[in-house]
Amino acid sequence: MSGQAARLRRDLGTVQSYAALLGILIGAGIFRVTTEIGALTGPSVILAYILLTIPVLATSVGYCVFLSTPLGTEPGGEYLHISRTFGGYRVAFVGAWLKAISYLGALAYLANAQADYIIQISGGFFDAARHRLPLALGGLVFFYLVHLVGVRWFGRIQVAMCALLGLALVVLVVPGLTAIRPSNYRPFFTHGASGFFAALPPLFFAYAGFESLAQTAGEVKDSRRRLPGIFLKGILGTAAIFILMSVVAFGVLPMERLQASNAPMAEVASVYLPAGAALFVNLGAIMALATSLNATLLVPSRLGIMLSEDGLAPRWLGHVSPATGTPILGLTLTLAIAALLLISGQMTLALTIAVFALILLYFLHSFALLVLPQRNPALFQSITAGIPLSVQRIAAIVSMITIGGLILLQVHADVLTLSRSSFLQRVSEHSLTSLELAIFWGALGLLMYRPGRRRQA
Repeated sequence: MSGQAARLRRDLGTVQSYAALLGILIGAGIFRVTTEIGALTGPSVILAYILLTIPVLATSVGYCVFLSTPLGTEPGGEYLHISRTFGGYRVAFVGAWLKAISYLGALAYLANAQADYIIQISGGFFDAARHRLPLALGGLVFFYLVHLVGVRWFGRIQVAMCALLGLALVVLVVPGLTAIRPSNYRPFFTHGASGFFAALPPLFFAYAGFESLAQTAGEVKDSRRRLPGIFLKGILGTAAIFILMSVVAFGVLPMERLQASNAPMAEVASVYLPAGAALFVNLGAIMALATSLNATLLVPSRLGIMLSEDGLAPRWLGHVSPATGTPILGLTLTLAIAALLLISGQMTLALTIAVFALILLYFLHSFALLVLPQRNPALFQSITAGIPLSVQRIAAIVSMITIGGLILLQVHADVLTLSRSSFLQRVSEHSLTSLELAIFWGALGLLMYRPGRRRQA
């Protein structure tokens, strides 16, 4: 590494890396989105999780390959991989810009969801109307301070919270498997094939974010050797957890009760666990959201380091403090924007494009893997991951086909929405489509790219 990126400290090991990956995945997706999306397709969410594991695993192969090259020592993730493969910056910059926007929206959403669970577990001590915003902002500030101290403390706290989360999952799942009522699985597809396919893009939110582990490459010891294996094993473990939790959730409670609850997993646990154990599951939900919040906060500032290194963002954005080894200014800007989204209540402007922006980025990343041998032979020759070329190509093609299908499903859903309501109506209802917002934010990113290119020149 060179420049400001060289000031990052390699204080994260294998355990901390697993905690970062599992933490960002086992968050809002399984504890909130699963039952919300259940309204579209019912218990067949279980099947959807199984099917979505395939494109996620196929897409992760590209990250394993690129992280085993010299690029695996720097925190640029797919921005670095795509730009170095094609020898250009525009597409990679717009992709990184959309990713940063979506992560800022996710930060606000996670902080808000965590506040909801804290209110639920408080037993009336906190009031939703008065305390949700202060609790959400407090969560953001707490993890911001953790990151300021140094990435070592990020790792330690992430591991501790993941340990609590793991215990809560065992308490929830193991006895829950004995409390399942098969009749709750009927009908399995509540709205037929159309509902099932409509549920796939938003349900992908549970898996989206797995690639954020690549942003820790500048702070993981021996990152080229460790991170590829952590990607594959961590995703498989997470998929197993998702499937088991959804089996229990839909098997224990009917869909109507799941949808009516603000804390659905706690509601599930209350059916077969004593009060104290059910309370512990709710604490686990808070830990799931907290670990996801902690890991998500890391990503935009690390992207900022590499964009500033390439001259596409102001130098101050990538400044890394010599005292703490952290990008203090980048973290502060991340906190400020996420807090502004929370206070203004406009988090949907960033969150709505989260899944759409990330699946576009996954598609581009898999395409970069497919053409890497031709576009950058030197980088291709530096791969150390023991993944045969045939497997790399098959994974890239499977990823592009399945991710491309998700993109088409999302575009189709957005086009239907566009045909049913006016622009002013969608604005007034805060329901702009992901397609509209992706076009808007993408155009803004291109406008920001121009001065960056002039600085680079």
